[in-house]
Amino acid sequence: MRGPPTVLSASSQLAVNVLDASSLLAAFGALGIAAVLFAETGLLVGFFLPGDSLLFTAGLLCVSGTHSGPHLVLWQVILAALAGALVGAQIGYLIGKRGGRALLARSKRKSLQQGVDRAEELLAKYGYGKAIVLARFIPVVRTVLNPLAGVLEVPQRTFTFWQVIGGTIWVVGVVLAGYGLGSSVPNIDQYLLPIIGLVVVVSVIPIALELFRARKAARRNDGDAR
Repeated sequence: MRGPPTVLSASSQLAVNVLDASSLLAAFGALGIAAVLFAETGLLVGFFLPGDSLLFTAGLLCVSGTHSGPHLVLWQVILAALAGALVGAQIGYLIGKRGGRALLARSKRKSLQQGVDRAEELLAKYGYGKAIVLARFIPVVRTVLNPLAGVLEVPQRTFTFWQVIGGTIWVVGVVLAGYGLGSSVPNIDQYLLPIIGLVVVVSVIPIALELFRARKAARRNDGDAR
């Protein structure tokens, strides 16, 4: 009689949706947060993962009385998220430093290449410190800037200092935003899915603005060429 539940439990673990923050948290809890943020910030294959919505949702689920998912412990979430985000960024930098630009050029995904271009622009416009901190808040860019910093030979001390500052602000800020909202809104469970959807939309806004800016610049250049 005990066999079927075990099989069902294993099947549910395998059926986890890596693009859905709630599904990831239900399956893996705080360890899942560390793994996802490590992949998103350290490995180029993780650029599609839901970093912002994962942190925000985790903050919501730390509020006692929330029943739409597993109850998480705030300090565990923050520590796990910091570990994944900070170690991931440092590994990404080392990969870029050793692998070179060829590693980034190998990918044929347009969104990833646009992220590379945007990361280079941030580094050129704001300098190392501001660019590394700002990149944490821009999906895709936070994935590619770390290896790109290694490619461009940003001093390791400088990179480490600013990525720790930026990663800490990003992780703690987004988690506490979710926790604060969950603490202040009664029956937050009823609005969980719409809230997560809103967080996803907000996190995509910087990419949409960048695409609009790039297209506008391309049209301007075409007009000048004529």
